[in-house]
Amino acid sequence: MDFFDRIQQITETCLSRRAKKRRIRKEKQKEKNKILDWLGAFLWAAGMVLLINQYLVQAYQIPTGSMIDTLNIGDHIFVNKLIYGPELLPGFVKLPSPIQPQRNEVIIFENPTFISRGTAFEIAQRIIHMLTLSIVDIGRDEAGEPSVQFLIKRAIGQGGDRFISEGGSMKILFAGEDRWVSEQEYNEARGWNHNIHRLMTPDQYPALIAAGQAAGWSGRGLHPSAELLDRARLTTHFPDFFTHERARLETLRRAAPGEGRYAMLLARHRLGWFVPEGRVFPVGDSRDNSRDGRFFGPVRSSKVLGRAMVVYWPIWQMRGIN
Repeated sequence: MDFFDRIQQITETCLSRRAKKRRIRKEKQKEKNKILDWLGAFLWAAGMVLLINQYLVQAYQIPTGSMIDTLNIGDHIFVNKLIYGPELLPGFVKLPSPIQPQRNEVIIFENPTFISRGTAFEIAQRIIHMLTLSIVDIGRDEAGEPSVQFLIKRAIGQGGDRFISEGGSMKILFAGEDRWVSEQEYNEARGWNHNIHRLMTPDQYPALIAAGQAAGWSGRGLHPSAELLDRARLTTHFPDFFTHERARLETLRRAAPGEGRYAMLLARHRLGWFVPEGRVFPVGDSRDNSRDGRFFGPVRSSKVLGRAMVVYWPIWQMRGIN
């Protein structure tokens, strides 16, 4: 091999190596471009999901039985976020809307008893919750249970209404009226046929009231009568908290009429709940298994985030929500 052949061989080897390096570099660049393309597509899709969830329609999962039989545990629903004015950002100022929550609508709202961990955490929690269609919730308490940030209930009252609970049934006194109307009577007159689910039956109430009275006497360090204890033993749990509590407070009031605190606590049960203007009174359809406005009071309309539209999963139970 002469000198020129050697030079040619070295040149071809160098060019071949250079071409191979270029080819490898191009292949790596293609892989990077694929990752960047995939990442860009994901971010675009995530952004669209966030926009839709924040301003139009959001998915939620029902965690408890407080709305049985309207909504069951595990139901996945879509909520109309636009109707009452969406929030500009999660947890921030809402846009105005000419439409306000109406009586009998199933609404979602911020839990008044929810304790926020801070603005940054709340925004991150809501974003992750929306991106995963309510499957992943990072807002859990020390026991690992989801912190209940949003509640879904039925708006049974509006501004000016008064409500009392008698035997587990709600009665309404409308503004300007002087006659209490039972909720069932009012709903039937308007053709609202949703079921108000009860865990208690009317024949259980004498035992429940007796249990409340016995608790009142015991609270004063006094021994209830044997007859009262016999009647109270017929019930082992108190799903209607308000009837039990009213009977307990009435007994304490009779036992110690000079102590004003019992009269003050009892007034809530005797006078009921008043709904100020600009608020709604949310109550669960499962009346003996719902922590709602009867515990934390009426909710500002500005805290209502949307109206329940449809159950989309399980697919064989797909239905509108009324």
